[in-house]
Order: sequence, then C-alpha cells, then structure tokens
Amino acid sequence: MVEGGTPVVIANRGGYKVTPSMVAITEAGKRLVGHIAKRQAVTNAENSVYAAKRLIGRKFHSPQVQAAIGNVPYRIVEGPHNDPRIQLRDKVYSVPEISAMILQEMKMIAEDYLGHEVHKAVVTVPAYFNDGQRQATRDAGAIAGLDVIRIINEPTAAALAYGFGKNIDRRVAVYDLGGGTFDISVMEISSAGVFKVVSTAGDTFLGGEDFDQRIIDWLVQGFREEHDIDLRQDRMALQRLKDAAEKAKCELSSVVETEVNLPFIISSARSEALHLQRLLTRSQLEELTDDLVQRTIEICDMTLKEAGLEKDEIEDVILVGGMTRMPKVQAAVADYFEREPCKGVHPDEVVALGAAIQGAALVDDEQDMVLLDVTPHTLGIMVHGGLFEELIPQNSTVPTSRSKIFTTVRDNQTAVKILVMQGESKRADENELLGEFILTGLRRASAGAVEIEVTFEINADGIVSVHAKDLETGKAQSITVTATSGLTKDEIDQMVDDAQTYAVARRDDEELERAKQEAETLIAEIQRLFPKVEEVVAGSDFGRDAIDKARIVVEKARSLMQAGDTRGLKEQIEALNRTQRMFKGVVGKIG
Repeated sequence: MVEGGTPVVIANRGGYKVTPSMVAITEAGKRLVGHIAKRQAVTNAENSVYAAKRLIGRKFHSPQVQAAIGNVPYRIVEGPHNDPRIQLRDKVYSVPEISAMILQEMKMIAEDYLGHEVHKAVVTVPAYFNDGQRQATRDAGAIAGLDVIRIINEPTAAALAYGFGKNIDRRVAVYDLGGGTFDISVMEISSAGVFKVVSTAGDTFLGGEDFDQRIIDWLVQGFREEHDIDLRQDRMALQRLKDAAEKAKCELSSVVETEVNLPFIISSARSEALHLQRLLTRSQLEELTDDLVQRTIEICDMTLKEAGLEKDEIEDVILVGGMTRMPKVQAAVADYFEREPCKGVHPDEVVALGAAIQGAALVDDEQDMVLLDVTPHTLGIMVHGGLFEELIPQNSTVPTSRSKIFTTVRDNQTAVKILVMQGESKRADENELLGEFILTGLRRASAGAVEIEVTFEINADGIVSVHAKDLETGKAQSITVTATSGLTKDEIDQMVDDAQTYAVARRDDEELERAKQEAETLIAEIQRLFPKVEEVVAGSDFGRDAIDKARIVVEKARSLMQAGDTRGLKEQIEALNRTQRMFKGVVGKIG
C-alpha cells in the first residue's frame, strides 16, 4: 500500500513481510496458509501445496503439468475441463481456488492493518503469462472476494518501484528469477512519469523450484547408488528432500559448502533406519544448475534482439526474485550485460511495492504516472492449412488495434469460422486457442473469393476484441475474447460462497481467540489477588459473599471459553474487569 506518498509492504501476522505461497489442510480439516503451512509440510506432505502458480491456467496434459506430477508430494488430478486440480484430504480443489486462499490471506492481513474491509486489488503476474493464465488469476481474485482492477507484469511492477519519484530518464532491464517463473523486460523510464515496456519475454516454468529439483535429483541419485532405494516413492521423504534442497541452495549463497543431513529418511526392506548425509559445495550447485542459468541469459539475449537494442544501451539492470541472490546468477547477469546489477531494490519486496504504486495511481486522479505495457504473446487467427496468421505481434504496446484482409478459399462459401489464437508457433495447433466465432451470410462467390477484414483490438487491461466484416456486403460479426481458466461461472460462484463462509468463520475464530486471551489475562490477575483479598475480607459475611461471587464470575468465564461462546465471553469480560477492579481496590487499601 501507499502511505503518505511512499509505498510500503505490510507485515503479516508473524511479523514477516514475505509470505510463502503455500497452502495446507490439516487432519482436522483446518486451512493453513504461508509460514504456518510451510512449517508443517514435512509431516503433512500430501496435503501441502507449493508452486501452484506453475499450474494455474494450464491444461492437465501439458508437458509442464505432467512434469510437476512426478516432482511434488501432493496429488495433481485431472479436472472436468481438462484442467489440473489438486487433491487435499477428501476434497479436490481447482488451482485458482488454491491461489485464492493465498490472496484471501493477503486480504485479511491488509484489513487487519487498515482497520476496514478491502474490496479492490492490483495483482501482479509473470510477464510471460498468457491470457488463460491471466484469466485464472482474475478468477482467483474473485474467489477471494477481490475485484482485480488491474493485472500488471511483475517486472513492470519492479520498474515502477525502482523509478517512482526519482525524476530519471533511463532504459533499464528487469531480470526477474523467482521461485517458479523467469521474466526479462526492457523498459524506458522518463522523468515525465512515463513507464514504457519495450520488450518482454520469459519462461513460466523456470525458477527456483527447478534449482531445488536439481539438488533433489542429485541427492536421490546418490542415495539410490548407495542403498538401491528411490526416495521419490515416499511422499514424506520427498518433502524432506525439498526442504533440505531449498535450505542448502539458500545457504550456498553465503557459504562455499553445506552439509545435507537427513537422519531416518526411510527404512530399508529389512526395517533398518537409513540416513542421508552428503556435502554439497557451491561449485557443485553451480555445475548442477548451469544450464538453467544459461537458459535465462539466452532469453535475455533474445529479448534485446527483438527490441533492437545493444547491451550498452541498457543503463541499469534490476534484479528481482529470491533466486537473484545466488552468486552464479548475479555473475552471469553482470557478465552478459557487461555491468554490475543495481543493488538499490529489495528482490522480494520490489514487485509488491510496484503493485501498490499502480493501485494508488488508479484511484488517485492527481497521479501523473503513465504505464505503457505490451502484449507478451503474438495474437492472430488460424488460416487455411492449419497455419497461424499473425495480426498483433508480440511486444506490441497496448492499447492497440490491427486489421488484415483475408479471402475465402472455397466456391460458394457462405460462412467462415474465425479461430482466435495466441502464441509464437507458425502452426495453429501449437498455440493457445482463445476463442472462436462464425461470420455467416457471406455472398456466394463462385468466380472469386470473398474478402473479409479481420480486426484485433486490445485495451489497457489486455482484453482482446475481434471483429470480422465482409467488405462487399458489410456483414459483420465480433466477439470479446474472454480466456477461460478451466472453471465455469457456477463453479466460480460456489467457490466465492465457500470463501466468504470461510472468511466469516475465520474472523469469528479470531474474535473468540482475542476474547479468550483477554479473559485468561484477567482470570490470572484475579487468581493472583485471591489470597490477599480473602485475608482481608474473610471476617465479614459481605466479604465472603463477594469472594463467592468472584469465583462464580471466573468459573462462568472458563465455561464460556470452553463452549466457544464469543458473545457470552465478551459480556463476561465486563464482569471479570469489575471483579479485578474490586480486588485491586481491596488490596490497595492494605497497602
């Protein structure tokens, strides 16, 4: 959020400014989010989800989802719309639903800090997300009870935070390597408050998870060679490996070697407890992950070439994402761009700060900031022969509009189906289908083709509209392309209701917990004063009666705590306060 013109990151309930994107369901059916979910993941591996962002908006049979199935301890199953879903305990959740749980937690943290409800949000996504992934993110926001007023790209948000209020004119590259995804964006920042994206590219399945996986594979291979046992077959062992790999990776950013020590990792066929103990050096980690780092540099090179820029035209390189703490990554970036990366931004917080700046600009008419983003993927239609015909090229500044004239290929053709697609392949079936519609009522043309003008429009929110018109008759048809997240409206409505029910129950639980803590503090103080008060008033009937009434007040409060009666307990707290004041008054007279 922005306070007094300065963007700030709100700390969560544990005092942390960064919340792990993890969700878990306990044996008792309780939902856990963030650090508390991460802490219990080893003992509840099957029901603890991480890296959901890598699955959101994808098809179940996509290579990325199939790769994830073999590498995570939780169960990924096929949903009713060919979408991946996650089974936790006895319920199957959609990926937007899991993401909504994290967003709902962020919503509650903000509400606690602000003291009022929050209804609107700016949400950041990887720059290379396609329309389906962005729509799934919007659905996650809606399920969490948030109106997502703008989705902006993470590197763009980082550049906003970097350049906000500095009155600078610079061309910068934002290198964003996070837990699940990689993005590179080249941006021009002007002292007039204009932030323009020149070019962007990335890989939505390349990030810290892959670095962890290389360490896990190395550990699994070594253990298999030693004991002929595959640790991946045990979900708890796999989660312990995941935690150990992440810890080792982080440690090797500041030390040159670390020991991975996992006692009692699994039992042998003879029921012997087996231990895993291996030394991992920084140079070994760099060797294991060298191709991943080089892949990010290749994408950087491609992005600069598409922007028509030389390396020396980049004036600053901004590092974003936790993986940029790795010395090998920093060295590779410095070597490629031939300059040391900028150290002036917080790699974990800068994206959130940029989102806050964008949110403030959207609600404050006096803000003179302009953000010009690009479409990260090419948009076009399928044409004869199953080919993909481009209309709006990748990295076109939005909003934008492009038209192209096509001709029918069959005699007497009276209708044509327009398939709207997104992607970089020349083959239509290798790209993402965004929507389709049929233009009917074409004039019959046996001795010549019918000319059809197809127009694509993208607005500032990235919403795509497609318009087709028979140039001779003026007959036209159009659609607004709404990408699908794999959820129906009815499913989303039900998930919204479930999330609201959870939010009410959660607030009630928190209210009861606060009342319990207040009551327990008062009871402890009254109990401490009891002996002194009894000593003073024991000689009178009035005093003994007061003591008995005090005991009743305490017992009733305890009974209400046990019953979980929030309203009754709040009323009883008043009685506890009166009793405490009376006891303090009696003891004060002794003094």
